[in-house]
Amino acid sequence: MNDKFFDLKKEKQDRMINASLKMFALHGYAHASTDDIVKEAGISKGLLFHYFISKLGLYSFIYDYSVRYMMLELSTGVSAKETDYFMLISQIKLSQLQVMKNYPYMLQFLNKSREEIVSEALVETEDKREVLAGLYEEILQRADLTSFKKETDVGLLTKTIEYVADGLMAEHFRESSFQPEIYYGEVKQYLDMMKTLCYI
Repeated sequence: MNDKFFDLKKEKQDRMINASLKMFALHGYAHASTDDIVKEAGISKGLLFHYFISKLGLYSFIYDYSVRYMMLELSTGVSAKETDYFMLISQIKLSQLQVMKNYPYMLQFLNKSREEIVSEALVETEDKREVLAGLYEEILQRADLTSFKKETDVGLLTKTIEYVADGLMAEHFRESSFQPEIYYGEVKQYLDMMKTLCYI
């Protein structure tokens, strides 16, 4: 990647990043077209390859940028002193909301990347693939679980919350009506409901 990319105006950087996030999120590495990316970004193909050399170089940059950006939001948005499980989840989701205000497809891209099967894309991102998952795990390890009913499977609960949140997001994007604040509000309703079911 050509570091002069960061000399571009932020608006142009974000257009290129958002176009790439959208196409990789919707189609995965193999089927994302650089023609579609440059059309979405409103730039020339030559400019894209000037900064990223190849589609693989672009994918690697977008993946690394997404992981770093998400980690930064989590580090500032999740309180190091918070121990309530549902508050931690809520703060994680609120951090994701802040990300999606600037990069609507970033979370979808990161979710899609977990299903990636193209070997060159996997190899290129291998050293970063566990970083974000490790941070989520580290955050939730701080949770005080003494308020839960003894029969609650917290691991299963966490997976259920992720499935619900991902499903709600996919539904909004299918209907072309995605607004981060509305999405977060719906997720929060489910969290509040689950809390009443799980806590003593």
